[in-house]
Amino acid sequence: AVPPRHMDSVLDILDALESPARGGSPGTAAALGRGLGVCSTPGCRAVLGEPLGTPERPPALTPGQWQLLTELLHHDPATPELGVVLAPDGSTVALGPLLAGIEAGLRSGGFGRPLPTLDPPADPLLAVTIAEALGTSFLLAQGGDNNATVLGPGGCWDDVENPRNYTLRGPPSPVPDPVAIGAMDGAVLGARLARGPLPVAELLRGYYGTGNGSEAGRPPSSYRRRDFGALAGQGRLEKEVAAVLGLLRTLSPTSELLRDVGTQEVAAVAHRAAREFSERYMECPAIVPRCLWGAHPYRGTPALLQPPLGSVFLHHTLEPSRPCRTFSACARAMRDMQRFHQDTRGWDDIGYSFVVGSDGYLYEGRGWHWVGAHTKGYNTQGFGIGIVGDFTATLPDPDTLALVRDELLPCAVRSGHVRPDFTLRGHRQLGHTDCPGNALFQEIQSWPGFQ
Repeated sequence: AVPPRHMDSVLDILDALESPARGGSPGTAAALGRGLGVCSTPGCRAVLGEPLGTPERPPALTPGQWQLLTELLHHDPATPELGVVLAPDGSTVALGPLLAGIEAGLRSGGFGRPLPTLDPPADPLLAVTIAEALGTSFLLAQGGDNNATVLGPGGCWDDVENPRNYTLRGPPSPVPDPVAIGAMDGAVLGARLARGPLPVAELLRGYYGTGNGSEAGRPPSSYRRRDFGALAGQGRLEKEVAAVLGLLRTLSPTSELLRDVGTQEVAAVAHRAAREFSERYMECPAIVPRCLWGAHPYRGTPALLQPPLGSVFLHHTLEPSRPCRTFSACARAMRDMQRFHQDTRGWDDIGYSFVVGSDGYLYEGRGWHWVGAHTKGYNTQGFGIGIVGDFTATLPDPDTLALVRDELLPCAVRSGHVRPDFTLRGHRQLGHTDCPGNALFQEIQSWPGFQ
């Protein structure tokens, strides 16, 4: 049987490959990945070298595990969604850039062959994870029509308990969301391995938090946007994209792509690529789409909002009263709330526009486009944001507050959903209710836009 496309399946494979008892080591998975097609682009090959022929199934792996691995690592730019797995934090990760970053990190940490010195100088870790993919995507869009997709889209799994098929929710770019996520993870983990190698399975298990159990705290993977931003902010990313495009000029077949592209044009492409990537994946919070938390369909026909809207209304959910700290707990809370709103209250759908978990993610309710049922009399005028928990006496943790205040609100303005002069209000200011709880209501009075 072929295991499900979940990070836990990959960890089982890595455990088997890295087991010293079976002749494995931290570099085994990376070497195997390259033989199976992880690093098939010109820039990546210039950094990591050519693969050493097609590998045979290692005796440590079952035929089902080997089939899963070969399917995940066979690189086909036309179907990037085939090389992805679902991580325990609910994000979807492309294994190609993740393993390329891990190999670059191991080798720069002194494990295996040293990395080449690139000309023009470029950071090998960022080159193989994100810079080449980003530069190529924006360069191709430059030559095509203006509506070409350069980043995204996200997608949906057929079943989060037993993920088998992932479908993109729109036309793919060379950098769909899972590739961006795999690249950020590859860069963050590669930088960790450069400081000293350790078993890759152990590293990944600590990073993703495994299975769907632990409620102890957020896994490090839920901080990937912050951690990648600290590693490669917009300015550094721009410099590395320009450097990789310089490198691609000297390689075949990409030299053809860059033949008539001048230095200033390369600089402009790198600037745009870094700015748009940074805005989408480092400054805006990740949103878990309805299909991933298991939403039931909207009942009836949704009414459309007319953005930009002038208001944001803050709520606490009260039920569940405890913050949710894992993808599985937050997804369950969303399903429970939707059931209550649809079946008990008789509404068309879950009332909130978005719900904020303490796992580091926003959950899509009615989203940016549909009129909600969160603030009676004001639903067409603003978005309703609910934070999971009862905040009468205690506050959400500082990271959850920061997610709303410092990421969601500025992002909503920048993306044109909310007016720059928006007003922020607590639910109690517009109706007979204690929502969003005394502690949270006091907290938001110091936030930008509060009236």
